[in-house]
Amino acid sequence: MTDILDQRIRSELDGFRRDGVYKRLNYLDSPQAPRVRMEGRGDVINLSSNNYLGLSADPTVIAAGKDALDRFGAGTGSVRFICGTFTIHRELEAACADFVGTEASLSFVSCWNANEAVPATLLGPEDIVISDQLNHASIIDAIRLAKSITKCQSTVYHHADMADLEAKLRASRDKRVRMVMTDGIFSMEGAIANLPDIIELCRKYQAYLVVDDSHATGVLGATGRGTAEHFGLLGDVDMITSTLGKALGGAAGGFAAASEAVCDYLTQRARPQLFSNALPPTVAASALASIRCIEEQPDRVARLRDNAAYFREHLKADGFEPLPGETPIIPVILGETAKAIEMSDLLLDAGVFVTGFGFPVVPKGQARVRCQVSASHTRDDLDEALAAFRRIGGKLGLI
Repeated sequence: MTDILDQRIRSELDGFRRDGVYKRLNYLDSPQAPRVRMEGRGDVINLSSNNYLGLSADPTVIAAGKDALDRFGAGTGSVRFICGTFTIHRELEAACADFVGTEASLSFVSCWNANEAVPATLLGPEDIVISDQLNHASIIDAIRLAKSITKCQSTVYHHADMADLEAKLRASRDKRVRMVMTDGIFSMEGAIANLPDIIELCRKYQAYLVVDDSHATGVLGATGRGTAEHFGLLGDVDMITSTLGKALGGAAGGFAAASEAVCDYLTQRARPQLFSNALPPTVAASALASIRCIEEQPDRVARLRDNAAYFREHLKADGFEPLPGETPIIPVILGETAKAIEMSDLLLDAGVFVTGFGFPVVPKGQARVRCQVSASHTRDDLDEALAAFRRIGGKLGLI
């Protein structure tokens, strides 16, 4: 039986290579930074990282992790309610809640786990979860899991279509709880959710709103507090899930931030919390230091916004068609998956690290290279990357 499975997998892998969609890992031998040292490539400009504020290599953030390693050790040893919860986790959770405007928060080993915990813990057969069509895979799988475990119902509304969302809410008025789940920034498009209208609809139909702000925390809003701050609605979202693995230091981990009662209930019943070790204290300390850095240095957020606008505008001026937006996620649509991967390979040959995405990550015919700009990129970094885009784009007949 093992041989049968292995033969099938090998055949499919050969197909990936033949179709030009095989993903090859690139190995780094330096911290995440505007320029990274890649094995076999040397130094390359990094446009493929979620390290939006440059904090993963910040000396203060690194020092906080080292201090926590000395104070708390390398790991937690077991789950929190069995072997004890480190004080650094309590400090981090209080800081996360304050940062995103909720009463409390609970940390997880990833935002994937946080999303996985929410519907499966909070909903039951009498409830329904309503999800944006383009939500992150972690939300999609979380809903599938919840339907399997708790038998809750689910439905999907067309991406950013408020009329369809309202129709789904109206049709589910008989449900005990109507939970709406949406990304704050949609990771493949860089688009921002229409939070004001979503909140209005949730209030009208007494629905519970969950926003995954993983790509918005540290990015949107005057002080980086996310999608809610961007729209002047800080404190108006029922629950925010987010990651510590992007703008907040880029190490790992995530959290769910909501009312004290909801976070307490997740502590009591969420299986990803009850049966998995807590965040390593080094990661918790680095993430806490990252939040403090953003609070003390809001100019990082402004610099990120400026860099993103500069790069997007110059791509357009050069003849490319990046998706419109105001976030540091800048996708350039190329159509076929093989074309996107070919362009990313040629850009890497030219010293620019940017990833090509195709089906099934994005819909067929919508393959793209996704540029991700950081506050720590200099104008020289961005200009050099733009020059490479012009050369490669011309070579491939894209501009």
